[in-house]
Amino acid sequence: MDTATKQRKTSKTAPPKAQDATTLLRADHKLVSGLFAEYEATKSIAKKKSLVAQICTELSVHAQVEEEVFYPAVKTALKDHLLIPEAVVEHATLKELIAQVEGIEPDGEMFDAKIKVLSEYVKHHVKEEQNEIFPKAKSAGLDMTELGAKLAQRKTELLAKRK
Repeated sequence: MDTATKQRKTSKTAPPKAQDATTLLRADHKLVSGLFAEYEATKSIAKKKSLVAQICTELSVHAQVEEEVFYPAVKTALKDHLLIPEAVVEHATLKELIAQVEGIEPDGEMFDAKIKVLSEYVKHHVKEEQNEIFPKAKSAGLDMTELGAKLAQRKTELLAKRK
């Protein structure tokens, strides 16, 4: 067996490398941004419905893992009384918007408008997280790899429940 074959076999059985918490959260942000772009580009009602279902799942699970795992750790480490509470309030608004479109047939301009507002709201929230919360979290002395492992585990659990 040559070295390349051994490496391929090893990489298939090796556990995934633990990731930094902000790296995982940024990957979620990127995924959802791409889903919104796909939504805007499609005219197919069936495709829109599928994309909205995926967007709602991704956003709901992402918000829940942030609220259960990431935000409490960051709030404690930073002794924060503004950034994290603001992010939680933004999540509440996102959840309200999700409730307005989840499981509903894409039925024209008002539905598309709700998705557009949801997309813009997510962009605003992501910008604040990535530009304000993430840098402060990284400089707070938190073990970001351990936090990333907790986030990944909880996300896996939540996604399994939704299937």
